Amino acid sequence: MKTNTGKIEHVMIVGGSSGMGLALAERLLKEGTEVTIVGRSEGRLATARNGLGGEGRLRTEVADIAQEEQVAQLFARCRPLDHIVTTAADIEGAYQFLPSLEIAAARKVIDSKFIGPLLLAKYGAPRLSPAGSITFTSGIAAYRPAPRGSVVAAINGALASLAYALAVELGPIRVNVVSPGWVDSPIWEFVAGDAKTATLEAMAERLPVGRVGQPADIADAIRFLMHNDFVTGTVLHVDGGQRLI
Repeated sequence: MKTNTGKIEHVMIVGGSSGMGLALAERLLKEGTEVTIVGRSEGRLATARNGLGGEGRLRTEVADIAQEEQVAQLFARCRPLDHIVTTAADIEGAYQFLPSLEIAAARKVIDSKFIGPLLLAKYGAPRLSPAGSITFTSGIAAYRPAPRGSVVAAINGALASLAYALAVELGPIRVNVVSPGWVDSPIWEFVAGDAKTATLEAMAERLPVGRVGQPADIADAIRFLMHNDFVTGTVLHVDGGQRLI
């Protein structure tokens, strides 16, 4: 199998100021790659800059990827890219039983996890090298849905279909999805609140691998998708076997 071993020069990570995106940025910077992190909060981006360093290879951009004009402007001022990755998700308030679900909260998830990736592909593809790729982040909710999680489950499933279609339309640019299981990341503060630690520990006991994921596990998977130029239109599950239980 032919594997792309060429050096990656420039990667954009949307949602790279925390969690899985931050872990990926750290890994790529250590490898000498130029990284642009995109987020909505200048404060969180500043914290990421201070923590990552990067020796001049790290740039940050403030943009809301749910706003088409901001995405267009982002790519207009960005130099050419090898890969685009998005781990962004605004799920606050979305985990509710259907009678209590506020449509405004559902729309925020749709904007951040579906419209945003769609806009990144629309405006980012022309800035990518032909050997480049786009990687979306979905999640286990699409395959193991639970009460209160209907909106997130639906959008995660939609991302897979979006990647299939764009892989055909945008080729040879590759479009893939990484689907994490339960990962110890800040997003759990919205999902479980004070019960975060107990909830993750209980899942770790159930998983075949005996632990929940760490942001670095997902960063490794995304890095694989960027490097292997024979993978496109694929959902890579990194869930510790959660789909099996």
